[in-house]
Amino acid sequence: MSPTIYDIARIANVSKSTVSRVLNNQTNISDEARERVLKAIEELDYQPNKLARALTSSGFDAIMVISSRSTKTTSGNPFFSDVLHAITAKAESEGFDVILQTSKNSEEDLQKCLSKIKQKMIKGIIMLSSPVNEHFFVELDKYNIPVVVIGRLKGQYQHIFSVDTDNFNDSITLTQTLIDKGFTRIACLHAPLDYHVSRDRLEGFTTALERNGLALDPSLVMDGGYTQHSALAAAEILLTQTPLPEAIFATDSLKLMSLYRVAARLNIAIPQSLAVIGYSDAVLSFMLTPPPSGIEVPIKALGDTSSALLFERIARQPTPQSILIATENVITGSLP
Repeated sequence: MSPTIYDIARIANVSKSTVSRVLNNQTNISDEARERVLKAIEELDYQPNKLARALTSSGFDAIMVISSRSTKTTSGNPFFSDVLHAITAKAESEGFDVILQTSKNSEEDLQKCLSKIKQKMIKGIIMLSSPVNEHFFVELDKYNIPVVVIGRLKGQYQHIFSVDTDNFNDSITLTQTLIDKGFTRIACLHAPLDYHVSRDRLEGFTTALERNGLALDPSLVMDGGYTQHSALAAAEILLTQTPLPEAIFATDSLKLMSLYRVAARLNIAIPQSLAVIGYSDAVLSFMLTPPPSGIEVPIKALGDTSSALLFERIARQPTPQSILIATENVITGSLP
């Protein structure tokens, strides 16, 4: 006997009306209840084709955007909001809905992805960053659905594609700029090393020091975490050292902003007493005084290119496996 809506409600421990709302793709239902219903549907093999049609009854297709980090770690970081805006604008022009997914960890991310893939809820996935542990990609690559990652990939995949900037060589260039100006006591305020972008930028920094015969002082290399609070705390440790670092390389806009804020509070003049270089964004470069030197991350280009690549793959058009977006090192007021 074929399973019924009552069977789904019993297994999912929800009401029949809740199951009906899921089947009709209504929004007045919690994510937790929706996930339980979808899991029960999968277990019972309840008319999957009919379900797929119900979930796309609006006539629009959908893609999923994954931050791969919790909302706690992305709050206050302008990269995620700006790149998401570029992606949703492109999706809207293509007639696609966007499902934004956040999770506590990568395993939860994976299970949510697989559930939506099996229920035919999405046509493709964009990940806003690339974790060093690529188990997530290994598992997703088993399914015939395109995934575009904003970041570098170490593994080789059939359905996973990459859009990135050259973070390693760009960081060598930024650090070399400081060295060429005669600085030797150079600090680095970086992000946690569980994502390729963070490792590439820190390795670029250390490589530049090594190439110039400069010793790496561990006390000058500081993990600023993901949040505004952790970045400010790390910046204060660096800027209260004796002697003060001559220059600091900041690996993202949140770290750069924290350095400026702490330096102002401690009456450390930039660039007279402290040279600063790093990765910024258009808004931050406009707001900070003096304007920060370094690379303005092409956030809009990353969002536009990654979404365009995804829609080309959804349409089964041939595309490159990876795209590298050029950047420019701009010297402004934060260097003497």
